[in-house]
Amino acid sequence: MAHTTANRQTSSHAQTLSRGIRALEVLAEAGRPISIADLAAALDVHRSVAYRILRTLEDHGLVRRDSQGLIRLGPRMAQLARGVQRDLQTVALPELTDLANRFAVTAFVGLLDEDDIVTLMSVEPRVASTSVAQRPGSRHPVTAGAAGLAVRMQMSGPELNELRAHGLDPDDEGIRAAHLRGHATSSNEAVPGLSALAVPLPLADEQLASLAVVFLNSGEDRDEAAIVADLHEAARTISTALA
Repeated sequence: MAHTTANRQTSSHAQTLSRGIRALEVLAEAGRPISIADLAAALDVHRSVAYRILRTLEDHGLVRRDSQGLIRLGPRMAQLARGVQRDLQTVALPELTDLANRFAVTAFVGLLDEDDIVTLMSVEPRVASTSVAQRPGSRHPVTAGAAGLAVRMQMSGPELNELRAHGLDPDDEGIRAAHLRGHATSSNEAVPGLSALAVPLPLADEQLASLAVVFLNSGEDRDEAAIVADLHEAARTISTALA
């Protein structure tokens, strides 16, 4: 009987942990403050359960509520995020900053996470009439956007087949075309109204990653050849530093 009770407690704790993690994911994906009702609906739990999860996360500084009671990620999350791929972030930051300011674009590093590309870090230009916010933690399918295509350029046959097993189309023709060009390009794919250029970012730990820039489809003339050349140079600098 004691063993059964212990198993139930372990299962309950695991469920609570899972819901807490999912709550953080919901807030990150929303990209804006949300209500407790929205959180409860996203977690498919009663509001009382959502409140208990929220209070625990608040106690650890992972979320906070504003004067209207809306929930957003807390400052502790930023501190934790700085520890993710710390060496990569340290090495990549000056390269992203240079790309962003040289070409008035938003530059970012994307990492493969299961079937998604997750933005690890991004830099917006200091001076630009308009810029694109690419928030760290934002994600889109690996089969959409230039950052995803640059990652798929590095995938082996079995890895591409795994995408197919998950119901995703890796777009073999698109990958071949990207290899011939030497870079990935997209327009209105991951986000409508945006274009992107990306190159593979080989890492020593075999984590699949890409280095990309994103900008508005404003009709503004851009020297894409120069951007791609600098993307490749930046990717080589980052990869060499981390080797």
